[in-house]
Amino acid sequence: MTDKNRKLRLGAFLLSIGHHIGAWRHPDVEPRDVFRLEHFKSLARLAERAKFDVIFFADNVGLPDVPPELLAKGPQVYNFDPLILQSILSQETQRIGLVATVSTTYLPPYHLARKFATLDHFSNGRAAWNLVTSATRFEAQNFGLGEQLAHADRYDRAREYVQVVRALWDSWEDDAFLFDKQGNRFFDPAKLHTPAHRAKHFSVRGPLQTGRPPQGYPVLVQAGSSEDGQALAAETAEVVFTAQQTFAEAKAFYDGLKSRLAQFGRDPSQLLVLPGVQPIIGRTEEEAKEKFALLQSLVDPEIGVGLLSTFLNFDLSAFPIDGPLPDLPFTEGWQSRRQLFVDLARRKNLSIRELYLEIAGGRGHRTILGTPQSIADQLEEWFVGGAADGFNILAPTLPKGLEDFSEFVIPDLQRRGLFRTEYEGRTLRENLGLARPVNQFAAS
Repeated sequence: MTDKNRKLRLGAFLLSIGHHIGAWRHPDVEPRDVFRLEHFKSLARLAERAKFDVIFFADNVGLPDVPPELLAKGPQVYNFDPLILQSILSQETQRIGLVATVSTTYLPPYHLARKFATLDHFSNGRAAWNLVTSATRFEAQNFGLGEQLAHADRYDRAREYVQVVRALWDSWEDDAFLFDKQGNRFFDPAKLHTPAHRAKHFSVRGPLQTGRPPQGYPVLVQAGSSEDGQALAAETAEVVFTAQQTFAEAKAFYDGLKSRLAQFGRDPSQLLVLPGVQPIIGRTEEEAKEKFALLQSLVDPEIGVGLLSTFLNFDLSAFPIDGPLPDLPFTEGWQSRRQLFVDLARRKNLSIRELYLEIAGGRGHRTILGTPQSIADQLEEWFVGGAADGFNILAPTLPKGLEDFSEFVIPDLQRRGLFRTEYEGRTLRENLGLARPVNQFAAS
């Protein structure tokens, strides 16, 4: 694809009732929507009408280990299993991609391979797996562990995990099934392969029960931006969801990650970098600022400190809220996001209160304010300047934030020739311009 024809990619990050931690208290938001399936169906249909590439669901596998009184001050955003939810939404949509987050640390690879193959079949080739390794102690304690695995170990395990699931997805060749009644052959046995994987972390015989996914493999998405995360992404990922605050940081990450692909024989066009962006949209710049101020006023200080403590893997509740961020000890938890927060606090000389307000909406992702035109200008700058292939849109409130972006910003991007007016294909790979992988066991 030439630069002239290059189109930016957009994901709709559907975080319950809004990405801002004060969203549930906003007058535009119905808090009961966190449990309403129709709410998520409506969001999926809205995103598809706007021609988003994907709807994206994050996940973790536990409640934070904090007093119930603190938990009660904000709804949990990961109420439902994203794979089950995306399976339902696959029947409400026809073209949009379906990204579900599943950890390599707590689900055996055979289960994951089968579940995503099923979703890819049921959606006619629109499934995508967002690979995470899980970074919190409260998740580890739900699976018989006292602490999360060491960061490097989690990523070493994840690398082998991807090898296993790819081999399982290749168990059947694309034309293995014959359905030959007269010849009494349901499939060609020469085109069924047993991976028989045995290595450091996993022993998995296979083959997979499910036929090869329509896309070959569901699209592989990854969200880690640490050194270990980038190494894994360069080898395996096709979409990277990342967080940077400035153009210079985003450009450096983009160029650095793409430069790693050559060592794996990969073309840079086959990995798409999508920074997260929280847009606050107003008819005027002043209205956008007022909208943002209202959201910020809804942040409970205890919730703000709690959110920051979770990401930093360090309890800040004993420190003065208007004092500086203390020096932090080493952690096996999140690496890149933690460093982003520390750098942000030091660069802007922020107190703990000021820092949690900086991240209350985007959780480390960039927040942009303005009119639809100025929002489109800012997205275009990063896209044309080579700092992004597109963006994961973090609506501050749902459904209103997604409605505003779809109604006002996307038409502006389309008028500029930066975003599609119709889907290019039927599968997610076709719409993203990603190659369909060759079966590793098929005869040349």
